[in-house]
Amino acid sequence: MTHPLPDPTVVAEDVEDLKATVAALTAQLAALTGTQPSPGPGPSPAGPDPEEEGYPPFILLLEGDEYEAELRALAEWVEGVLVPGYLGEASQDARWCQQWTEHTVAIARLHALWLAWQELTDPATCGYTGPSIWHRDHLDPCIRELRAPTGPFAGCIKGERQINHRLPSRVPSAWSTTSP
Repeated sequence: MTHPLPDPTVVAEDVEDLKATVAALTAQLAALTGTQPSPGPGPSPAGPDPEEEGYPPFILLLEGDEYEAELRALAEWVEGVLVPGYLGEASQDARWCQQWTEHTVAIARLHALWLAWQELTDPATCGYTGPSIWHRDHLDPCIRELRAPTGPFAGCIKGERQINHRLPSRVPSAWSTTSP
């Protein structure tokens, strides 16, 4: 059995995309480590120390004012990008808690999702496939877990002494002082 050969134009484009990605990553690594890019194969230097390079640490490792500042920044992204863009469709099986900041598991998952979004939506570091990878590898699994029947919002019930919940047709801001 013979297999058809791939279109040379498509293969050439894929090779050029890979070359551009490798060049961008090599330049980024050189900038982060303060070294010159190496011309060929060989041992790679150790990666940068995230704290020394100014990368944001995982939110659950922060305390006090640092935690609050990171949570505010996360909330801006969740409520400005994620909720309006991805969580507005109503569904009986897809819960969303308007007070998601009260759920530590939701904070952890959403922060990890946000960190991945920051990295994978930058064409300089990820080319043009970063957003697709973010959707497939990060957004979809995260949202499935958050909205699952056993996810962090599964026990959310609307009531006076419970965290206030609603289906995601229109999700109000967790930082808002007025109720919808």
